[in-house]
Amino acid sequence: MEIRPPPLSFVILSTLLLLYAEAKTIDPYKVLGVEKNAGQREIQKAFHKLSLQYHPDKNKNQGAQEKFAEINNAYDILSDEEKRKNYDMYGDEKGAPGFGAGHPGDGGGYTYFTSGGPGQSGFTSGSGGWQHMGRQGSSRTFSFSFGGPGGSRSFGGGGGPSSFGFDLNDIFSGFFRGGMKDQGQFGGFGGSSRSQSQSRSSPKSIRAINSEVFRKEIADQGMTWLLLSYTPSLQGKQYYESIIEEVASLLQGAIKVGSINCETESTFCKDLGMHPGRTPRLLVYSYKGSEKGSLEEYKGDLIAKNIKTFCQEHLPRFSKRISLNHLDLSSSNVETYPRVMLFSTKKDTPVIWRVLSGLYHKRFIFYDAEVHDVSDPAVKKLGVDALPAIIGCLSNGEKQILKSGISVKDLKSAIQDLSTLLDSFEKNNKKVASSQTRKMQTDSTEGQLPLLMASNFEALCGEKTPLCIIGAFRSSRAREKLDSLLSKVSQKSLSRRQNQSVASGSRDSISYMLLDATKQPSFLSAFDKSGFKSSDNIVVAYKPRKRKFAAYMGDMTMEEVEMFIGSVLNGDVQFTRTRQKPVLK
Repeated sequence: MEIRPPPLSFVILSTLLLLYAEAKTIDPYKVLGVEKNAGQREIQKAFHKLSLQYHPDKNKNQGAQEKFAEINNAYDILSDEEKRKNYDMYGDEKGAPGFGAGHPGDGGGYTYFTSGGPGQSGFTSGSGGWQHMGRQGSSRTFSFSFGGPGGSRSFGGGGGPSSFGFDLNDIFSGFFRGGMKDQGQFGGFGGSSRSQSQSRSSPKSIRAINSEVFRKEIADQGMTWLLLSYTPSLQGKQYYESIIEEVASLLQGAIKVGSINCETESTFCKDLGMHPGRTPRLLVYSYKGSEKGSLEEYKGDLIAKNIKTFCQEHLPRFSKRISLNHLDLSSSNVETYPRVMLFSTKKDTPVIWRVLSGLYHKRFIFYDAEVHDVSDPAVKKLGVDALPAIIGCLSNGEKQILKSGISVKDLKSAIQDLSTLLDSFEKNNKKVASSQTRKMQTDSTEGQLPLLMASNFEALCGEKTPLCIIGAFRSSRAREKLDSLLSKVSQKSLSRRQNQSVASGSRDSISYMLLDATKQPSFLSAFDKSGFKSSDNIVVAYKPRKRKFAAYMGDMTMEEVEMFIGSVLNGDVQFTRTRQKPVLK
């Protein structure tokens, strides 16, 4: 009697069942090489290390794909507290021992990979692991995953013929009456397929980002963000997230991390040009190029160390690197921000200082300098006795040693400690600036008008002041004349409320001041291209809120100046838009 070999379908089914039975005996703790009491951080590190070692794109050795699948399956169990608890209690992450228990929608199980042919690499994980789409052309994968009702099971690439050259659906239809589309009758076959990545939420440390969050908390806020863009249909999100979490822990306090679901935020992703293709994308919100933030994509290997370096390169650079030979903390700009300088032995601006320069951008002016020794005359003059040291300069020019001999335990705590230091210094500077303003107002009532400078511009002629009367001079004689005229006019009835209303912030307030045109030519150039260079003295009426002005360059007599200012207050003078925002150097 001729013995016929068993049907091919029977051989395939037997092989699947044997592989499945073998897979379910794999201990996830042994696969990752961790103890049963291992914490999530230890489990994540082990997963990351082994994933890099056995990644099919990196490791072409026989069995690497199967090992990679085991690693993903093990991590899927141990990274989920409920699955881990179930495994510890029952030996099965589904929650009960036995064949094909499962939960609705669970995509658990084990995934097996075969090559998609020469020049292609294809693999899927039924446990929410990886799916690499290959290099060129489409790749077919033969994979299977056992689960409960509604679980994930994939037989062949894309639902078509498998890489074996025939349709597995036809074979299984002979066994299960209707094929894989029907509800399973044996061990949980059948039901709708859904990727585990669709139901798995991001780790709590990775914030979900939408357009509103991006606008309010990310765009031009001074903090560097590492962002993941993805769609739920893409495999590999879990692997990317593990990398992101590791980078976030290495740069804790220096960066923030977030993920953007480009399926639910499709328009937002397209507007930013960050919609993912065949795989998720990593982008950094960077301040490397300018004060305006921009998205820079990371295109290197998915290695935490490399991504960390990329993030560090894109940290803010708002601190001005200067030489000790040109040390001048008294310089400033139109704003009344306090100035701070870091002295360190570093050849480049330290990471901590770069992070702080972003967090406190538009609140402080940052400088830093390389110092080899505290015996340097410029440093010694400031009283610095240990490095690194931070020097602060108040708006009145007073210098203070904020901290010296700074020790750093870790990046996060250092940034927190120095942030507290800067907050305190900022409050102190506001008190000093307020005291300066009161003194200037007192001097003004006594006939001495304040001289407009960068440090007092905001207080005297900022946007809270509706009208500024500025007497610009180019000689000491012109200064004396303008000071006398404007001081007298300020006491007249037409502007008698000036002194009280400036302090109270009244909308009717007028602020009077002098300006040295020889030292501040760019300020007057904002009004007139020539900077009124033909006149030795000028009276400018300036409205900061509207950025409009009117100028008087006639005879500087009491009668003419008073008439000009009266016409300004009555609305009889035509104002012109400034060429640009006036800036004091």
